[in-house]
Amino acid sequence: MADFLPVCREDIKARGWGQCDFVYVTGDAYVDHPSFGTAIISRLLEARGYRVGIIAQPDWRDAESIRALGRPRLGFLVSAGNMDSMVNHYSVSKKRRRQDSYTPGGVMGKRPDYATIVYGNLIRSAYKDVPVIIGGIEASLRRFAHYDYWSDRLKRSILLDSQADLLSYGMGEHSIVEIAEALDAGIDVKMITFVDGTVYRTRSLENVYDYELLPDYEEMKGDKRQYARSFGIQYRNTDPFVGRRLAEPYSGRGYVEYVVQNPPAKPLSQEEMDEVYGLPYKRNYHPSYEEAGGVPALQEIRFSLISSRGCFGACSFCALTFHQGRIIQARSQESLEAEARLLTKDPDFKGYIHDVGGPTANFRFPACEKQEKKGACPDRQCLFPQPCRNMKADHGDYIALLRRLRALPGVKKVFIRSGIRFDYLLADKSRAFLRELCEHHVSGQLKVAPEHVSDTVLRRMGKPKNEVYQRFVREYTQMNERLGKDQYLVPYLMSSHPGSTLKEAVELAEYLRDLGYMPEQVQDFYPTPSTISTCMYYTGLDPRTMEPVYVPTNPHEKAMQRALIQYRDPKNYGLVLEALRLAGRADLVGYGKKCLVRPPGKAEGKTAGRGKDPRENPKKKKEPEKKKKTIRSIHQKKGKR
Repeated sequence: MADFLPVCREDIKARGWGQCDFVYVTGDAYVDHPSFGTAIISRLLEARGYRVGIIAQPDWRDAESIRALGRPRLGFLVSAGNMDSMVNHYSVSKKRRRQDSYTPGGVMGKRPDYATIVYGNLIRSAYKDVPVIIGGIEASLRRFAHYDYWSDRLKRSILLDSQADLLSYGMGEHSIVEIAEALDAGIDVKMITFVDGTVYRTRSLENVYDYELLPDYEEMKGDKRQYARSFGIQYRNTDPFVGRRLAEPYSGRGYVEYVVQNPPAKPLSQEEMDEVYGLPYKRNYHPSYEEAGGVPALQEIRFSLISSRGCFGACSFCALTFHQGRIIQARSQESLEAEARLLTKDPDFKGYIHDVGGPTANFRFPACEKQEKKGACPDRQCLFPQPCRNMKADHGDYIALLRRLRALPGVKKVFIRSGIRFDYLLADKSRAFLRELCEHHVSGQLKVAPEHVSDTVLRRMGKPKNEVYQRFVREYTQMNERLGKDQYLVPYLMSSHPGSTLKEAVELAEYLRDLGYMPEQVQDFYPTPSTISTCMYYTGLDPRTMEPVYVPTNPHEKAMQRALIQYRDPKNYGLVLEALRLAGRADLVGYGKKCLVRPPGKAEGKTAGRGKDPRENPKKKKEPEKKKKTIRSIHQKKGKR
């Protein structure tokens, strides 16, 4: 197996190199594993004969840190890391996180805010004329003007603010190889305007053909409706087969400059996916991090397998449509088996493969045959509002893959933890996968993401109606009963999504009351760059239809909506009481079985009782606490009625 790529001048000399062709600057620690974008891009370039060095988490306050490997022959590659640096640093309440899982020892503060911009400008201060190509998820999702939640304003394309020459968006394998070949052939970086999956800047559209002009940045800053219109155009042009070239003007400095996005790069074939994941990764963090305790993020994925990319689920709050696209790209069973065999040889492997999946575990192939040659429909979704009649729902290949992995010597169990689409599972006429899932691949509880129970909110989320989830609950419960399994469902729920008023938040609380369940964790909607939901949050408009959307933006209202989901927590009593009064639901304050909280006074901070007020009979002995009901036990009872 190959060694780690050079991280210092001594490593370069040890390889007998005079200089690197590319220096990759990343906001993450250096982890040579195919779950890290830095590893994939650098190993792919290495396989094409290029010499790549890594500068991980440079000191952004010191330009000398960028000179650590010297001047590269062809250019710098820059990425903030596996996460947007602002999401990495801040919670939805904009409080600084305490840990960075992508840093040795989990230490926070090793990368700057808006890392791609800072690194790009740091390189420019050290090397004025070396090509700079930015990529990764931060650059990909900020490639056009975008709403930035943390500064609460519309920001320019990251290409302009980073002073980079090119931006590679999406997963980047096709585009980075083509860029490297062009630079190696002596083509000036400013002339590389022809690569799919890239964004470049220009002062003139004279030589740009077949493009659609987006609203001007200055115009969008003054009119949120124009931004919503622009985002709608971008969303309809994310497909590599039908997506058009887009140009966004910037006219605020006395001249007009354009940010031009070429159509997305074509999806990787199965053979290309196999090649990418079969490169000679060390599958570990750089040994220099051992003293600090390693890199925590590796432990989450060390014994997991990535089987696919892309997602045709197209949830409104997810940026996958803009980054990986809607067309599924999958690895062969042979490739996944080969990687699984590598896992079994790891001395720390205990026999458990933690996950086999991707953005959606049970998506293994494009939604329909048309997508492979003509792309995804620009104005229709595959699963929403109901499954398309052309969609092929078939879990046969995934079942065969899971069985193949389970049969490997040294493998005790294979889990599925990356999440499944229950509506896609139900669209499959066979229940073979549901049986396989319950019998072999659930670790006691299955995490699913209904997100909400209000159809009003679910429509804005691009999620199926609540009745679809309830149907899945019944079938999951019945299957476990047939198998004699005691396994639970853990639903992920989201508060304060656009479209959710206090009325819908109360509806969700009532559902949880009837279920007898209070989630330990609740995700408050997080407006991350380049999602439909974030566009709705900023503009109050659905960019697909331009319809007005109610958006809870006030922090206090958001706190109330979140508190309603965890209404049993005494700390939330005041917020829940206020929310119920504002929603006109005083009927839920009292001592009845349907009430959420007791009236204020001596019982303040407590959830509602069952039956009469216990204060009416203070001498009555306290009954022993009943065993906490599990999600499945509640669903089981509801299913038997």
